[in-house]
Amino acid sequence: GFSDFDKYLDLVDGANEFIERGGYGGLYQIATFHPDYCFDGEKSNDAANYTNRSPYPILHLLREASLEQVLKNYPNPENIPDNNITKARELGVNYFKKQLQIN
Repeated sequence: GFSDFDKYLDLVDGANEFIERGGYGGLYQIATFHPDYCFDGEKSNDAANYTNRSPYPILHLLREASLEQVLKNYPNPENIPDNNITKARELGVNYFKKQLQIN
């Protein structure tokens, strides 16, 4: 389910609300991936969108303590999103379409 991106975003909102209402804010966070993922303000064919694209709609539950531990040993973690976008644009859309087998 949730192949429609807007319905998927509703699911993401509901899942985040569940985490907060359940008292799990600060313990868990959700990383989101969808075949039609598109960053706000970007064109749908921008390779940057592939940093959050996947073959299927996915909600990836992350333990914040695990993230904090990893990020302690990663130089300049605040640059991760920009580094990923730069690399995605270097690789290009065709690379990702091949990897995900998206037509």
